[in-house]
Amino acid sequence: MSRIGKKVIPVPAGVTVDFTDGVVTVKGPKGTLTREIKGNIDIRHEGADMHVLALDEEEKTNALHGLYRALIADMVKGVSEGFTIALEVKGVGWKAQMQGNKLVLNVGFSHPVEVVQPEGITLACPTQTDITVSGIDKIRVGQVAADLRAIRKPEPYHGYGIRYKGEHVEHKEGKTSGKAKK
Repeated sequence: MSRIGKKVIPVPAGVTVDFTDGVVTVKGPKGTLTREIKGNIDIRHEGADMHVLALDEEEKTNALHGLYRALIADMVKGVSEGFTIALEVKGVGWKAQMQGNKLVLNVGFSHPVEVVQPEGITLACPTQTDITVSGIDKIRVGQVAADLRAIRKPEPYHGYGIRYKGEHVEHKEGKTSGKAKK
């Protein structure tokens, strides 16, 4: 049995979870998320707690047991609290700003890069060098943040680029000048 799958999912007040015909629907104050559950997995409620159960001992079922428990726990957290990922822009003269529903990035290219805000995701720029990505679906928030980072990954010599807040970029030593070795 999966150790992750055996953990109980606490369901906060104001969040409802419905499991019918292999589809989990989680409703909360921030929105609604649905996910199809495949395999021999069942979901049961006991008061304010929820259990994800594997109905057999097959290897594939055990693998899906922990996966679906983690996904459902993320759905419950998303509709109650939401998820946020912070990015920072590092570079001389580089900046990010919102223009309507577009994020405009000036990150060292000959032209500004415009990114349209995806549906269900909120992009914000509290300062010119900070970007926040937030929403209720953890997978989509993470993917949008990764896509923004991929526009200009941090380079290893000066550290210029778009990086996650708090991410450490390993710096390489530059060229050394000088004399040929004898």
